[in-house]
Amino acid sequence: MITESIYRDKTVVEKIIRQIRRISLKRPVKIMHVCGTHENVINRFGLRDLLPEGVEVIAGPGCPVCVCTAQDIEFAFELAMKKKAVIATFGDMINVPSSVGSLNNAKTQGADVRVVYGPFDAVRIARENPKKQVVLFAVGFETTACGVASIVQQSNLPENFSILSSHRLIPPSMEFLLGVGDLRIDGFLIPGHVVTVMGLAQYKLFPEAYRMPTIAAGFEPVDVLLGVMAAIKQINQGIAKCENVYRRAVHDKGNIKAQMAIKEVFDVVPAYWRGIGKIPRSGLRLKERCKMQDARYRFDTAETWDLGLGAGICPSPASSPQSLPLNDINPGCSCHLIMIGKIKPLDCPLFGNTCVPEAPYGPCMVSMDGTCRVWYKYKRFKI
Repeated sequence: MITESIYRDKTVVEKIIRQIRRISLKRPVKIMHVCGTHENVINRFGLRDLLPEGVEVIAGPGCPVCVCTAQDIEFAFELAMKKKAVIATFGDMINVPSSVGSLNNAKTQGADVRVVYGPFDAVRIARENPKKQVVLFAVGFETTACGVASIVQQSNLPENFSILSSHRLIPPSMEFLLGVGDLRIDGFLIPGHVVTVMGLAQYKLFPEAYRMPTIAAGFEPVDVLLGVMAAIKQINQGIAKCENVYRRAVHDKGNIKAQMAIKEVFDVVPAYWRGIGKIPRSGLRLKERCKMQDARYRFDTAETWDLGLGAGICPSPASSPQSLPLNDINPGCSCHLIMIGKIKPLDCPLFGNTCVPEAPYGPCMVSMDGTCRVWYKYKRFKI
């Protein structure tokens, strides 16, 4: 039986690095991952320092908290402050800045903002507080969307419970990145947990249509290095396929039950990504039959909801669709460039100075999956 410790074993890591170094590169390669956990592993174990010259691994928009629009935060802020709703959300979300402040700022002003570990916690809060409106501010990629979908499928949800969905889908963001003219990507590492849920089928687009090696990788040093090595081999050989090096968790078809839950509860809609803009078919909005559980329908106007302005493009009552920016990043912040892999955190003049975890100026410094926060935590810089 293989224990988890082998995936961090120094001897195994050194063996894979030797194998990577033996590959005679025909040209420099740039591999992008789209997962905050991958960035954590790469920095925590210093994997970039082990890779040979000519192999670069860059971070893409793999942090759902980072790409959550300021408009969604402002809407949740307004629900907490003006509607006196209980806002239940995940821990990283409460400190993300917006033009009106963070949800933590709302909490210090008397709003009822609570950190939950999963959607069922929010349902419990609603049952325990029947006289209060409870809103689950649901943020995340496919891995968390299936959990939220599972509670919507319940027939006995409390009447005072609703969901503010800020879910995003990974493949459309990858396709968007391939259209960024001055950004070179030679291959993708895709997040093992997302593929565990969704399977590999939707990722076959990238090798088939874009000739882009696409590798599903796990979250230990050995997993990441095996993914990098697989990508390098494909690039060097001039081939492109969807490859799974995380077979202990990922099955090609994924979790069919979780996929069906998402499909039954959500519609796929256009959505804004903070710092990036509007990406077609990249967000999830509750279906028409579930609209009474949609906080946007419940607290905004039905007319606005019926226009389809959901999943990060629905304005708060104080704004209008025309006022929504393509890029809601604070002046001077470079998070929009960091999230698409154009620059590293070290290239941002605010990093580690004006912008630190205790007082984040940009969204990438807030979440434990944010690229700037990861680099700051593991001291990959000098102040």
